[in-house]
Amino acid sequence: MAGVIGTLARSLGPKLLIGAVLGGGALLLTDKIDRNAGNATQAKPAEATAAPKPLPLVERRSDQGMKVDPHALAVKRVLKIEGPFEHGDYAWDEEGAPAKGPVIITVDLKAQTLSVFRDGYEIGAAVILYGATDKQSPLGAFPIMQKDADHYSSTYNNAPMPYMQRLTSDGVAIHGSDVKWGYATHGCIGVPKEFAQKLFGVTKVGDMVIITNGKMLDTSKAVVSG
Repeated sequence: MAGVIGTLARSLGPKLLIGAVLGGGALLLTDKIDRNAGNATQAKPAEATAAPKPLPLVERRSDQGMKVDPHALAVKRVLKIEGPFEHGDYAWDEEGAPAKGPVIITVDLKAQTLSVFRDGYEIGAAVILYGATDKQSPLGAFPIMQKDADHYSSTYNNAPMPYMQRLTSDGVAIHGSDVKWGYATHGCIGVPKEFAQKLFGVTKVGDMVIITNGKMLDTSKAVVSG
């Protein structure tokens, strides 16, 4: 499944290695995003597992993302999305997923997609905008440091950033945007506004966001909803 890099081990914290992660992504020269969920069977509802012990919240710059141990992450279910994802598209379906459990967001810059998981179950996915030129989006794992549903940028001419979830001390955040092909950000992760509102509603400060530039993990063992 392009764009989903994985999530959720029973104990995420000890598997995250602190270190600098360098690099950036370039915009794909296409207006459609392929999303192949792989071959799997119908998902079965599952009870939530105990949340892992949270990591200490530490302010990090964009160049201080934590490295991720791929073996620590496991995807239990992915959403069934027919056809390619286009800019502005998103999917959201919490049916069959645990009502409680650790929430992790994954962002794949190469595939231009974001996924949100609760206890290993994907409950939402969207095509994104990201920084690819003068200010690239960072790579690595970052905890959500601040949430503001009605945020305006103090750096970029008071630009509205609805349902902002800040990741870094130098201002990189996930927020609602007008997601269109050919657009980019100054390093933030832009998602459709309606999706941003839903995402805002299921996260809390301290939840982890993992940003990569390409698929990291095998999701072939994940079941597909729908």
